[in-house]
Amino acid sequence: MTILEDVKKMIGPSEIYDHFETDLIIHINSVFNILQQMGVGPEKGFSIAAGDDKTWDDYISGIEDDNIFQMVKSYMYLKVRMQFDPPTGSVLTCFQEQIKEYEWRLNAASETKWSKT
Repeated sequence: MTILEDVKKMIGPSEIYDHFETDLIIHINSVFNILQQMGVGPEKGFSIAAGDDKTWDDYISGIEDDNIFQMVKSYMYLKVRMQFDPPTGSVLTCFQEQIKEYEWRLNAASETKWSKT
């Protein structure tokens, strides 16, 4: 499954429904840029485009720790969802808090990686 298909599945639109793909691709690439600025993923950055078949395996080459990689996927979902279709009420607060936690943990993991080199 491509990164776009995976995110679409988590967000909700059917994989065959492509009306909002451009919006999702823009948000996904924004999150990849945020991750790269935090020191997570490939040093030169990463992006997807319409019609490509990039998978998480293509991205994971920049992440050595599988636990961090799983956090990246959850973080990607939450950030894209907040930009594409934000929840309301207490769910919004829950998403915001979870995003902050993932950012803290990803930053800590990135700093640990750099302190070992």
